[in-house]
Amino acid sequence: MNPCMSRLRRRAIIRCAAVLGSPIAHSLSPVLHRAAYEALGLQGWEYGRHEVDEGGLRGFVEKITADPVRWAGLSLTMPLKRAVIPLLDELTPTAASVEAVNTVVFGDDGRRTGDNTDIPGMVAALRERGTERVESAAVLGAGATASSAVAALAQVCTGEVTAYVRNETRAAEMRQWGERLGAAVRTAPWSDAAGALAAPLVIATTPAGTTDALAEAVPQRPGVLFDVVYEPWPTPLAAAWAAHGGAVVGGLDLLVHQAALQVELMTGCSPAPLEAMRKAGEAALAAR
Repeated sequence: MNPCMSRLRRRAIIRCAAVLGSPIAHSLSPVLHRAAYEALGLQGWEYGRHEVDEGGLRGFVEKITADPVRWAGLSLTMPLKRAVIPLLDELTPTAASVEAVNTVVFGDDGRRTGDNTDIPGMVAALRERGTERVESAAVLGAGATASSAVAALAQVCTGEVTAYVRNETRAAEMRQWGERLGAAVRTAPWSDAAGALAAPLVIATTPAGTTDALAEAVPQRPGVLFDVVYEPWPTPLAAAWAAHGGAVVGGLDLLVHQAALQVELMTGCSPAPLEAMRKAGEAALAAR
């Protein structure tokens, strides 16, 4: 029997968790978490999806934390990863390092703890595909996911990270993140983004469609591409990369690994059933 089962079955109250964001209808989180609950035998656990923007976040959190035994945690997507911070009692060092929370865990006493599983999820996804260390790397984009990428690269990259951004404000922010996170970050204009593709590791953190024009610039012998988009998949860049023989880590890899860590934090069950979650995600995407 799973070591957490006897403890969980003593609780007669249904436990709840959910993903919040706006827009949220596309989220695969319910599919992944429900697959984990089923594989772990967690009867009476529910995982939902709620459309919540920044203006409605405080009210939603206060409503559910009025019953702290019932709610186990929340997954957060944009635009809530930074907006939630003032509503929390504490942040883990990982979340504090990038000032971004994608996971809230509720203690039995109602205490709200913010965590970030995107960073260890990125590292785990890279390691699963054989990338433990690289001498240099490139990041495409400068949003919240890019800061998590820099934090992950601080653990993976032994040399310089080049971030390709659209304006000097973003460039300054990325250099600041590098200083804060212990990564040697330099910046380059987005107009030179094709040059990023020669790096041993390229992490594309931009929304779907943003990197499509770069597909024609993939080198003959590419290194590793980590494209955080999971739908539509493959992206033109990922397809071209694979066609040239390069290794590709996709957005679903990241989504599964970060969700697995969330399951462990919210349920206390470890390890999470990674393969069951991955198969559920693949099936859900294939059915769309």
